Parts: sequence; C-alpha cells; structure tokens
Amino acid sequence: MALSQWQAWLLSERPASRRQAALGRAYSVWRVFARNRLALVGLAIVVALFALALLADLIAPAGPTVGVLDQRLQPPSAAHWFGTDDQGRDIFARIVHGTRITLMVVVLVAVLAAPIGLLVGTVAGYIGGRTDAVLMRITDIFLAFPRLILALAFVAALGPGIENAVIAIAITSWPPYARIARAETLTIRRAEYIEAVRLLGAGPWRIVWRHVMPLCLSSVIVRVTLDMAGIILTAAGLGFLGLGAQPPTPEWGAMISTGRQYVLDQWWVAAAPGAAIFIVSLAFNLLGDGLRDALDPKATR
Repeated sequence: MALSQWQAWLLSERPASRRQAALGRAYSVWRVFARNRLALVGLAIVVALFALALLADLIAPAGPTVGVLDQRLQPPSAAHWFGTDDQGRDIFARIVHGTRITLMVVVLVAVLAAPIGLLVGTVAGYIGGRTDAVLMRITDIFLAFPRLILALAFVAALGPGIENAVIAIAITSWPPYARIARAETLTIRRAEYIEAVRLLGAGPWRIVWRHVMPLCLSSVIVRVTLDMAGIILTAAGLGFLGLGAQPPTPEWGAMISTGRQYVLDQWWVAAAPGAAIFIVSLAFNLLGDGLRDALDPKATR
C-alpha cells in the first residue's frame, strides 16, 4: 500500500474497526506533535537519555565509582571529557551512569503518583458529595506545602536513600493529577454516553474504571510529562542535601553537592552535573509542551 493510501486509511472519517480508529488517532496526534520542532528536540534528548542509560556500561566502561587519587580534580581533557572529581573519578562516566538513577526516579514516581491521582480525582468527581469533599480536602492539605519541603519531611521520617526519596516524591506528586482528573470528570460525568452506560446497568466503579478514567488519561499524561522536570529537580535537591542517593552512587544532585566546595577553582566538578540536570529538565518541558498541543481535543488536525 502506498504512503498516500496509508494516510487516507489512517485519516478516514469512517473507520471500519477500533484498530483503524486507534491508529488514526495516534497518527493525527503525531502529525500535530511533529509540527513542533522544539518538541521534537525534547523527544530526541529524552530518547538519547534512555539510550545512555541502556548503554552506560559500553559508553563509560571505566565505571562511576572507580577513582585514581593522583588524577584528582583534573580539568576536561581528551582522557576525561568532563574532568575528574575530588576522588579522581571520571565525571563523564558518573553522569552517564547517573542517567539510570534519574530515569528510575522519574519512571517510578510517575508509575506511583499518576495512578493514585487519577483514581482519587475520578472517584471524587464522579461520586461527588461527601466523598468529593473529603478527598479534595486531603488533596488541598498536600497542595498547601511546597513539594520539596514536604518531600524533606517524608524523607526525614523514612530515612535517607534513593528508595525512600522516590516514595517521598511520589507521595507529594499526586495531588495535581487528582485536581486535573476531577475537573475532567466533572465535565463528562453527565455526558450522554455516560448516561447510556449507566442505563445499561453498569455500576459506578465500572463506569469510573472503564469509561471515565480513559477519557482523563491524556490530560494526566501531559501533566506528568511537564512535572518530570520538577521531579528531577526535587530528586536532585534531596541528593544535594544528602537525603537521596548515598555515596558513592553517581546521582547528579549529590555530585553538585560534592563539587560546590570547588566551584571557584575546579568549576567543572559541579558544572557538568548541573548542565545535565538543566538539559534533561528542559527536554521534558519541551516534550510536555508538544504533547499538550498534540493531545488537545480542540486543536486543528
């Protein structure tokens, strides 16, 4: 089938199957997303980040924790692209291996926080009444505190470590998703297709799970993508304060904390992980902006 025929099949106004409709929707989203060049740049950086995480052992075989004391604080060179730190460890290798920790934190927080927020928001918005009031007041309590401060409190209670940092960040990240899901649910719970499903005998939980949640998912995905930069910064902040990943783990925030005492003379020790955090955070923001435009139901296809 020629390319033009594929496009006509995907963009058909009368799809013959659910598969064709789903593929057509995905293709339409991709067309809108691909028009945004900055979003494509963000996508390319995120894909490169995943590639670095998968191929870290091949790209930086020296390892992130092995140092040579007589090579301490060497500036960037052909042998050490980003220089070495106070333990003689190659900073480039530590940044490359640190991508695994960054992605692990981002993915785990998204997997933990997004479903909680989606469930709380859809249940509150659909059921309403006292359930809505209780769930939203709990959400307001979490939103009343700055995310980093609340995460610090939870990590202080749980103890330092990357696992506890992930749990703390996830606990503080779900309220915005609940707000978005509730707002979406309030707009669709009285829609005709929801009423039709109710008349067919579906119970509240089935309606929420099978019909309301899927309609709220795209908005939550966009918000999660935009929040990933904040998640990275929160994890780096905890690492900087010594409450996240513990030495000698190559976590970017902890690397900046180590390099802050050399920032005037050996600037590369803190500058390299700081630049990595900046680039990755910017990439997720660009990607989120592109997804927001592409998944907007009011956008012109």
